[in-house]
Amino acid sequence: MARSLCPGAWLRKPYYLQARFSYVRMKYLFFSWLVVFVGSWIIYVQYSTYTELCRGKDCKKIICDKYKTGVIDGPACNSLCVTETLYFGKCLSTKPNNQAKLGDQGNLSELVNLILTVADGDKDGQVSLGEAKSAWALLQLNEFLLMVILQDKEHTPKLMGFCGDLYVMESVEYTSLYGISLPWVIELFIPSGFRRSMDQLFTPSWPRKAKIAIGLLEFVEDVFHGPYGNFLMCDISAKNLGYNDKYDLKMVDMRKIVPETNLKEIIKDRHCESDLDCVYGTDCRTSCDQSTMKCTSEVIQPNLAKACQLLKDYLLRGAPSEIREELEKQLYSCIALKVTAHQMEMEHSLILNNLKTLLWKKISYTNDS
Repeated sequence: MARSLCPGAWLRKPYYLQARFSYVRMKYLFFSWLVVFVGSWIIYVQYSTYTELCRGKDCKKIICDKYKTGVIDGPACNSLCVTETLYFGKCLSTKPNNQAKLGDQGNLSELVNLILTVADGDKDGQVSLGEAKSAWALLQLNEFLLMVILQDKEHTPKLMGFCGDLYVMESVEYTSLYGISLPWVIELFIPSGFRRSMDQLFTPSWPRKAKIAIGLLEFVEDVFHGPYGNFLMCDISAKNLGYNDKYDLKMVDMRKIVPETNLKEIIKDRHCESDLDCVYGTDCRTSCDQSTMKCTSEVIQPNLAKACQLLKDYLLRGAPSEIREELEKQLYSCIALKVTAHQMEMEHSLILNNLKTLLWKKISYTNDS
């Protein structure tokens, strides 16, 4: 009897293990297939959008056809369509509808004269019909308008030319505050927390970061209540800021920097349930008036507070110990700045100058600066 029971026990155990292994394997294969299917679908959707909106050859053909028939004109048309020394490279954005209207500005007559000067691409003293049509199309774009207004400022990329609604600006060597760029397919699968930690490892030396940060503070100063009005930075992120080989800040994408008058028109009277409904871009926020259920037109944070929020981790990592405490204190005071604060403009200038002075003082005698 002992022999007959023992083989039975040994026979049942392999069957049980085999059944369990088959179940685990099927479960693993199912989830693997699901991950591959979902990942492939995401990549397909992203690629379809990318190829649909980044159609360089089609854009060139449309622009050059209009140029050859005399509908549009500009200083970049010959290089693009005749000599073909200007060509499309990397597609930097797949976002459509980046238009905005020109609102009321201070010194409007001076702005008009400035625009007419830029519109006269061949510098013959007259604006042709093609040049006028090109200039009008370009004026619907925030970035072009800002480049015209700030063409003599250090941190605005230089406008190299235009043709129709295509405009050419100087190349920026590094197109993010952080020194690592990954293909968009890989970016989809990297957790945001891990990505932030990885970004912090790939940055220039601290003195160079300080110089880049000073550039951002100076740009904030350029767009704050300038001769042509106040401009609001509605998407301050690392990918919209770059720098050259001398570590001078250069704005990479200025399409979400809008005239304050325009933003007020866009957002006022928008229906809202909470303050979360009163956002333009990612960083321009107003409040929701609960009595009328409408968004107010006054933004909550000035550009400087948003810039300091971006720079906080960037500057504090690796900061010299002798200034770290003071730097942290000034950055948090800057982040707390509100548009509605009493004597806001005075506080704004004071905080901005204090930060610039602290940073310059520390790097002015270093080779990296």
